[in-house]
Amino acid sequence: MSPIKAVIFDMGGVILRNIDREPRLRLARKLGKTVDELEEFVFASETSELATLGKIDVGTHWTKTCEVLGIPPEEMGEFIDEFWAGDRMDYELTAFLDGLRPGIRTALLSNAWSDVPARLYDLYPGALDVFDEVIFSAAVGMEKPCPEIYRLAIDRLGIKPEEAVFVDDMPQNVRGAEAVGLHGIRFLNPQQARQDVISLFQSVP
Repeated sequence: MSPIKAVIFDMGGVILRNIDREPRLRLARKLGKTVDELEEFVFASETSELATLGKIDVGTHWTKTCEVLGIPPEEMGEFIDEFWAGDRMDYELTAFLDGLRPGIRTALLSNAWSDVPARLYDLYPGALDVFDEVIFSAAVGMEKPCPEIYRLAIDRLGIKPEEAVFVDDMPQNVRGAEAVGLHGIRFLNPQQARQDVISLFQSVP
């Protein structure tokens, strides 16, 4: 029997990915930006960081982002919808996670704004039901790669660090998990991630 008792997955860039780049390309062209620049405004600004930690309402972040980009207030809703339009939930990956249960416990650990849970439940009904624990940074006031957020996840799962596998697309987040004692896997694609998780089940002594 494998000593691994739980798998912990990231959300953005892993189970929820931007598959269709065209909507963001259209926005970027309209604003005279590259897609990388557009995503920098949305994901890497000061207000994004504050929203990720739950220190400001996500609406405040979007309002500031639109002000900086020169988007009129009346067009903000359309901008937000278009920005997310190319995102897709990977149901094959969530089915894989669901198939690990009940022998393996599952958790979602995501750096995400306060509106994300409601949006996910609205757009992808049942997608988060494959997780025994769901932790969003805005709800707990800390974010990856802060050690405390990984410890919170394993505490909620009722396991030791060495009994968990953590999967994330961001190298710094994987390193953060490994520093706490979890087994880390960097997500490159769904097939690789699934195989690496299975390999760990078989190889961890």
